[in-house]
Formats: sequence, C-alpha cells, structure tokens
Amino acid sequence: MRVLFMCTANSCRSILSEAMFNHLAPEGFEAVSAGSFPKGQVLPLSLSTLQQAGISIEGLSSKGNDAFRDNLPDIVITVCDKAAGESCPIYFGQALKAHWGLEDPSEVSGDEAAIEAAFHSTLARIERRCNAFFKLPFNSLNRDQLKRELDRVGAL
Repeated sequence: MRVLFMCTANSCRSILSEAMFNHLAPEGFEAVSAGSFPKGQVLPLSLSTLQQAGISIEGLSSKGNDAFRDNLPDIVITVCDKAAGESCPIYFGQALKAHWGLEDPSEVSGDEAAIEAAFHSTLARIERRCNAFFKLPFNSLNRDQLKRELDRVGAL
C-alpha cells in the first residue's frame, strides 16, 4: 500500500510524516510526500528532528505531486492545519483521501528550545497516528470503513 502525505511546501509536516511512516512501516507499506507548492528544500530542523529520533533522512526531498504521476498512491493524506487557514491540496482521482491536520512547527515563534519542542511534539503526534494506522484491519475493511478509520486516526 502506497500512502502520499501532502502539504503545501513539502518541507516540514509531510516530510516528517513520510519519514516516520516509513520508519514504522511493515513490509508492503510505503510512504512518499509532496507539496502543492513545494519549497524545493527540506527545512534543516525537520531533518535534525528526525535524526535525533533515530529516523533515516535518506532520500527525503521537497517535491511536487507531479513526481508521482506514474506511480499513483492508494491513499492521500493531507497534513495542512485547517485552523491556520491553509488550504489543503486534494489530488490523485481514485485514491482514498483523508485529512490529518497538523499545526506547522516551523511557524512557532520563541526561543530555539520552544521551536525544537514544537518539532518534537509534531513528530510524536505523527508517530501516534502512524501506529494507529498500522493497527487497522485492512483486510476486513471496505473502502467506506477504511475512510472512517483514517478520519478517526487523523483526530488522534
């Protein structure tokens, strides 16, 4: 199963989600990420947060959704924060879509410790969601049931 995490810039939340998902993923699951308006580079604090958590950063890059035209995802999960007034991109036709909104830790103001804490908190929330995702009984869920479960996971 291929999961695409989408955000606007593909430099922080979707990158953290891709890396954590792949870190935890059992065989047969893969995550990628993209942005509707990719920044073109991953935020250094995203990378250092992942490294501090012992998660590989190999192959992570900021890219647009056109990178996946020939290998479409089964599920698209948007991670923009609706509360912040961001519009989340929705693409990829028949893919099952879910929204797992996350506040953007790169928008946190304060000292270095406060900003780093926001990144670590965001990564911990992604980890909870990914763990819940992998516990889903995929073989016994129809498409509508899976959509409901994905929405439930997104509320964690």
